[in-house]
Amino acid sequence: MHSIQLKTILFILIAGLLTACGGGGGGSTTTSTTTTVQNQVGSTIVTVTVKDTSGSDQTSVPVTFGQVFPEGAVKASTNLGVRLSGSGQILPSQVIKKATHADGSLRHAIISTRIPSLAANSSQVLEIIVVDTPSSTTPLTVSGLIGSGFDGNVSINLSSETYSASMKTLLQSATPKTWIQGPVATEWMVSAPLAKADGTKHPHLTARFNVRAYSGYDSVRVDVVIENDWAYVAAPQNYVYDATVTLCGKTVYNVSALTHYHQARWRKTFWCGKQPSISIKHDVAYLLDSKAIPNYDRSLTIPESSLASMASSWSGSKIEPMGAGAANTYMPGTGARPDIGLLPRWTVRYILSQDQRAKDVMLGTDNLAGSWPIHYRNKNTDLPVTTADYPYMTLLGSTSDTYNSTTGKYESFPACGGDCTTPFSPDASHQPSFAYVSYIVTGDQYYLEELQFWTDYNIFRSNPYKREHEKGLFYWAQVRGQAWSMRTLGNAAYITPDDSPLKTYYSSILKNNIDWYNNTYIDNTSNSYSNNLGAIQNGYAYIYDRSSTYTSNLLGLAPWQDDFFTASIGHLTDLNIPNALKLLTWKAKFPVSRMVDTNFCWIVASNYSLILRDDLSTPVTFTNWNQVYSANNGHYNAPSVNASITSYSCGSQEMATALHLNLGEMVGYPTSTTGYPSNLQPALAVSARTDITGGIAAWSKFISRSVKPDYSTDPTFAIVPRN
Repeated sequence: MHSIQLKTILFILIAGLLTACGGGGGGSTTTSTTTTVQNQVGSTIVTVTVKDTSGSDQTSVPVTFGQVFPEGAVKASTNLGVRLSGSGQILPSQVIKKATHADGSLRHAIISTRIPSLAANSSQVLEIIVVDTPSSTTPLTVSGLIGSGFDGNVSINLSSETYSASMKTLLQSATPKTWIQGPVATEWMVSAPLAKADGTKHPHLTARFNVRAYSGYDSVRVDVVIENDWAYVAAPQNYVYDATVTLCGKTVYNVSALTHYHQARWRKTFWCGKQPSISIKHDVAYLLDSKAIPNYDRSLTIPESSLASMASSWSGSKIEPMGAGAANTYMPGTGARPDIGLLPRWTVRYILSQDQRAKDVMLGTDNLAGSWPIHYRNKNTDLPVTTADYPYMTLLGSTSDTYNSTTGKYESFPACGGDCTTPFSPDASHQPSFAYVSYIVTGDQYYLEELQFWTDYNIFRSNPYKREHEKGLFYWAQVRGQAWSMRTLGNAAYITPDDSPLKTYYSSILKNNIDWYNNTYIDNTSNSYSNNLGAIQNGYAYIYDRSSTYTSNLLGLAPWQDDFFTASIGHLTDLNIPNALKLLTWKAKFPVSRMVDTNFCWIVASNYSLILRDDLSTPVTFTNWNQVYSANNGHYNAPSVNASITSYSCGSQEMATALHLNLGEMVGYPTSTTGYPSNLQPALAVSARTDITGGIAAWSKFISRSVKPDYSTDPTFAIVPRN
C-alpha cells in the first residue's frame, strides 16, 4: 500500500479518536470555522457582539475595538465596513489597517463605529463586511475638538512644588501624532515633561495623552499615562507625589502620596461627554483560527464560580497605579503559577469565555504591567530603547562591558540618584505574556507599547557579549527563559504595526535567534550541541544530577522547560514566522519521542528531570532513547517515590504499582492543570502535524490516557492540535 494511503487512513482513524476524546479534559481537536472568503461585496468576514452594561437605553453609542484576521481572509485591496445584524443597516465606520501578512492580506485592524441605539441589557451583533468603498475619509480635527470645549490637565505636587501638563495646550501647540484617524474617530497622541508654571521641566516625569474623539465630539476618551522611564537621563529614582487629573471642567481622579517607581509608568482612562457602557465580545473560534492566539480547547466552559472569584478579588491597592493586578510581584519565584504559560490563566479564561469580568482582569493587569522597572524609553526616538541604537547596553555586568568602541562611549544606564527600591522583581524565565491579547482586542496603543517594552527588556537585560550585542540572542539563558523570550519577541514582531520602525527591528532580532537555533542544532551537525533527541542543551539546560538536585555533577535537564520551548516555537510557526517550522520539526522530536519511541515509556514522558549524558565533557552522549531510558532507571519519580521500572512492560499494572500510580496515569501530578503532563500538552499539540513524524500518534496516545486534569477552571495549558 502506498505511503500516502497509509497516512490518509491513519489520519482518519486518529481524527475519529480525537473527536471521541473531546471534552473538559483538554482532548478535543478542532475544525476551523474560518471559511475561504472571496471578498465579495456584502459578504461577512467576522462578527462581534456589543452588549449594554448600563441597564438603560443608550443612543449613538461609540465603539472601537481591535480585530485580527487569518492570512488570506481579507485581501489587500478589500474595503471593510460594519453592518448591523438583523436590520442589515450599514453603519458609519472606519477600519484602520495596522498590520498585514506576508501576502499583503490584512492581519490586524482597529475598527470604529457608532451604534444608533442599544436597549437596556440588550446586545447588538456587528458584522464586519466587505464594502465597495470605505465611508467618508474626512477625519476629525483638533480645531473641532477644541471648539467643542475640550480641555484637560494633569498636575502633581512633588516636594511642595506643582508640575503640570495641559492636554489642550499640547494639542494646539504641537503637531500631534495620530494613532487612528477618520470620520468616526480620531485619536491624537501628545506628550511633554511635567513642568512648573515658570516652564521648568521635570527631568524624569512625563505626561502622555491619547485623546480619542468621536464624530460630533460628544464623546471623547482620554488615556492619561505618567512615565518615569527615560533610559539615559541622569539620576533615575523613585518619586512620591500627589496627582490630580481634570477633564472638561471636572476632577476625574486624585491620588495621594503615590510612590512612582523608576523605569515604570501608570495609566488611567477617562471620558469627557457621553461615555458608552458596553462590553464587546469577539468570535472565539475566529480569534483562535486566526492563529494569532494558541489553539485553546474551545469545548471548555469556564465556570461561573471562577469568573465571580476573579471579579470579587479585583479590588484594593493592587489594582491602583503601581499595583501588580493579578500578576506575581516576585517574578523569579518558582513553582506553578497562574501567570506561567504561553498566555496567563486570566487571559485564557477571557479568550474562552469572552466574559467582561475576565476581560477586566486581563486589561487591568496589562495596564499594571507598567509598574515593573523594565521601561527604558529612548529620548531621541521617543520609542522603547533598542540594541540597534545601543548594542552595548545591559542590566548585568560591569560598566566596562558597555564600552562601544565605535562611538567611544559607555552605554551603561545612569546610576540611581536616590531611592530606587521597588517591590517588583522582573525576570525572563518566569515572565507572563503581558499586553499582547489586550492589544489585539482593543487596539489601544498603550498595550502595544507595553508589549514592546517587555520585548526590549528581554533583549537587552543580558550581558552584551553573551547576546552578541545588537543581535539580541537568547541562547545563554535558562531554557524556560529562552522559551518565554521567544514567545514575547514573536508576538511583538507579529503584531507591531507595519509603519512602526520597531517592526523591522523585532523581525530582525527574531530572525537572528531562529537562525542561531537552526544553525546550531540542524545545519551544523558537528556542533557540540547538536543531538538526535531534539533537546535544547545550550544555556542553563543541564541543572540536575541523578538525584534531581542541584550539584556540580549536572547530567540532567528539565523536560518541562524544554516543552515550554517547543510550545513557543510551535506558536511562532502558527504566526508564520520564517524558518520557525524548520526549527519546530527538529524540536518536536523531544516531546514526540517520549510518547511513541518504542525504547522509551510514555508513562514517564513527564518526569521532572531526565539524564541525557554520562560525561560532563560533552553536552550530550546519548544518541537514542534506549540509552535515556536505561540511564534514568531508578530515578523516574512520581510524588515521594523514585522507582526502577525498566523490567516492566510500559503502561502495565506492575509499572503503575512501582510508581504509586493508577493504571494509565503519567508521572508528575497527572490530575493537576499545572502538572508536568499538562506542561507537556502544548508541546505535543503544536507537534501534532502531518509534516512532523510521529506527531499525530504521540498526541493520540497522550490524549487517550485514562487520568487527565479538568481544565475548565484553569485552561492555561489546555492547548489542542489545529486542524
